[in-house]
Amino acid sequence: MTYSHQTAGRRSLGTWLSRNAGNVLLELTAGTIMLFLVAPILVIVIVSFSSANYLSFPPSGFSLRWYVDYLNQPGWVDATILSVWTAACVTVIATILGTAASIGMVRGRFPGKRIINACILSPLIVPGIVVAIAVYFFYVRIGLIGSPLAIIAAHSALAAPFVVLNVTATLYGFNERLEHAAQNLGATRWQTFRYITLPIIRPGIVAGALLAFVTSFDELIVALFVSGTGAVTLPRKMWDSIRFGLEPTIASVSVLTIIVSVLAFLSAELLRRRTLRMMAKEG
Repeated sequence: MTYSHQTAGRRSLGTWLSRNAGNVLLELTAGTIMLFLVAPILVIVIVSFSSANYLSFPPSGFSLRWYVDYLNQPGWVDATILSVWTAACVTVIATILGTAASIGMVRGRFPGKRIINACILSPLIVPGIVVAIAVYFFYVRIGLIGSPLAIIAAHSALAAPFVVLNVTATLYGFNERLEHAAQNLGATRWQTFRYITLPIIRPGIVAGALLAFVTSFDELIVALFVSGTGAVTLPRKMWDSIRFGLEPTIASVSVLTIIVSVLAFLSAELLRRRTLRMMAKEG
């Protein structure tokens, strides 16, 4: 009886594997690729807790000394504060401009709409080095090199397309009959936008804002060209640290930037799923 059960179990397992071989192979391949991509990050995380005086893997011991060293160095702290402040300003500017542009692109009816939309999204396509060189020569003429305003303006142009994409996706799934009903009941355009449109597209706006923050916070190429010596952001500080002396503090700073980016992307993904659920309910 036991033998027959074992034989039946093996046959059922073999049948399941034959039917799902493609799915199993796909999952194994995806898992291997993910491990390959995540492994360097895991190495950095482990090295950041090393007690050694230099970067080494595996570490000889574990300690929080390099996190304490990061907090005790004014150069790192100032660069972090500048990056956070710059990213916050960029988030506000890019969110306002990106939301307005998205509404105009989706609801507007005017000639040259596709060309304008392509220009708005061009920072996602044009190589970063090309954008950085163009921005550098423009800022040299108007004397903005080395100013935080230069970084804010350049990063806003790079971050706005992310807001446009997220808000546009939300608007295309939006039921315009809700706006028409509000206006038929006496609401003005502003009241309709504030009380009807904005609450529904808010998840897309917030998701775009989070991506805009990460875009500015992690951006390096443009910062290398326009930051000069008076506006050193955290990625620029990390670059200088790697060039002029590789100290273990860079590992702890890298972990902190990874945490910020991961939290922002997870929040954006949760908001995206919430938006999809809201669209499904409206549909």
